[in-house]
Amino acid sequence: MGMFSESVDVVCTPAGQPLNLQWAGRHYTVCAEPVRWYERRQWWAEERRAPLGSGPGLVDHEIWRVQVQADPRSTGPRDAGEPLTLDLSRHTGSGRWRLLRIHDALRPQTA
Repeated sequence: MGMFSESVDVVCTPAGQPLNLQWAGRHYTVCAEPVRWYERRQWWAEERRAPLGSGPGLVDHEIWRVQVQADPRSTGPRDAGEPLTLDLSRHTGSGRWRLLRIHDALRPQTA
């Protein structure tokens, strides 16, 4: 599993759920139901001050785990490959998205 932080462009449904994204010059479509959760962040180590009334997004990160399939029009039909599982974070204040993790694909075990 790779872990890093890189900006991605995400298009969401009206309910705020990721629908498709653009990353590294390629377009991807969400191909399974995304899962959302929140993780605590060490805001006191990252922020100098906590402005009054800035609770949402200050203490927790909104994380989405999405499974995406590359759009063959942006990669070519042979490059579409297996779906990728990604963890994305949405910044509450700005609405910007970051790619946090790329999970290794599960490979069938041979005996």
